[in-house]
Amino acid sequence: MSKAHVIGLGKSGVAAARLLKREGWEVELSDSASADSLASRNTSETLLKQQQELADEQITLKLGYSLELNANNLPDLIIVSPGVPWDIPVLVKARELGIETIGEMELAWRHLQTLPWVGITGTNGKTTTTALIAAIFQAAGLNAPACGNIGYAACEVALSEMGREAEGQRGRGAEEKSNNSELLTPNSCTDAINRVCTQHSSIDWVIAEISSYQIESSVSLAPRIGVWTTFTPDHLARHKNLENYYDIKAKLLRRSHLQVFNGDDPYLHKVGLSHWPDAYWTSVKGKDFLIGEKGFYIEDGWVVELQNSTPERIVEASALRMVGEHNLQNLLMAVATARLAGIERDAIDTAIREFPGVAHRLEHICTWEGIDFINDSKATNYDAAEVGLASVKSPAILIAGGEAKPGDDAGWLAQIQAKTAAVLLIGSAAPMFAQRLQEVGYSDYEIMETMEKAVKRSAELAKQYQAPVVLLSPACASFDQYPNFEVRGDDFRKLCLAWVGS
Repeated sequence: MSKAHVIGLGKSGVAAARLLKREGWEVELSDSASADSLASRNTSETLLKQQQELADEQITLKLGYSLELNANNLPDLIIVSPGVPWDIPVLVKARELGIETIGEMELAWRHLQTLPWVGITGTNGKTTTTALIAAIFQAAGLNAPACGNIGYAACEVALSEMGREAEGQRGRGAEEKSNNSELLTPNSCTDAINRVCTQHSSIDWVIAEISSYQIESSVSLAPRIGVWTTFTPDHLARHKNLENYYDIKAKLLRRSHLQVFNGDDPYLHKVGLSHWPDAYWTSVKGKDFLIGEKGFYIEDGWVVELQNSTPERIVEASALRMVGEHNLQNLLMAVATARLAGIERDAIDTAIREFPGVAHRLEHICTWEGIDFINDSKATNYDAAEVGLASVKSPAILIAGGEAKPGDDAGWLAQIQAKTAAVLLIGSAAPMFAQRLQEVGYSDYEIMETMEKAVKRSAELAKQYQAPVVLLSPACASFDQYPNFEVRGDDFRKLCLAWVGS
């Protein structure tokens, strides 16, 4: 029996292990974090349940373990979860030894490549654009699950499709009543996969948000439509320099049959037609700012499609309820993708008018005495946080901080000076951010350390300064205090609602 080793116990790693086991592989799943560390991120009950399910499926689980390549017992395949650096010594050695080493996204692609994919990448804007594209496709009656960095792990979608195929081979008839429950028992499939499996009879499109990490570990992933939202410095601690980061992103787009670009992004605009002569470009600024002779732009309040020299109005831009010019850019890319997939205007209009927005991205939590509390926890770098501040009313009370990332903070600091009444700093970045604020002559900040202290103080300051908004927009990763930005945003939400309730 062929042996596979999956690195990383997260959602992607577990789904990859289950997919390989279903195929008949001997599967070992490991995570360098100890059981105690993993339990602290979730709950001990959740971890114990997961361990029992994996044991029932005969998947070997090793916690507090880092893969070692023993010459007497080498795996035939290594699957890497998105958060695992591609250049750690054991993976470099594995590739030198000729052991096939791929990411979880690539594994899913190999099982789903007969289906058309939309692959969305970019520094910022990926999640909103992905969610909006999925909403439009689903409004058109298509089974188009969002996966990757949003929604399901890609291998969960692959597992669900395998389940449908097996169900079809068994024949339907009376078994249809079971709605796949016999095949997909709790121990053989996660609850998330069950929900995908029971929605439709088959998948029409795969809508995948794909990070640079996932592109880096993919060797053949080739979407029908590739979308590039923005490009600014990020993840440089992993990718070393801007050129490497660009080349990784570009790899996905070069493999895509059709390409959609945000033409308002300064870097992408600069490389323009010289790098991407056949792409569809977008611009919120109008037709005169469109790169090339085909694309999508906003004119007189409408999203306009330009193909074959004939402009066609598709949907009113005001149909999207989300604030900020960056969301109009996301709207354009989503509409462009839908039109390239052959989706009619009515479905696009319906989806956009009903689209609620994305959790943790300028998400309105509550209003207390005229003050809006807004969760922008997904703003994990300076550029995203700058956009967040630019999108809200002023003066704002800003909560920022966490685990700092490399990058140019000049634009973000300028927005702080222009838009905020006060800044509350949390996490390990707080002292460094305080120093940077002092350097630009901004003194209205306080170091609060924790989210709980910051939320309480933000309400007091908002009343004092008559600020209409309290905004969590950290400009940082979350890993100093939280396992991910979602948990950070959930904590902010819980604390805000508790404050209002009291």
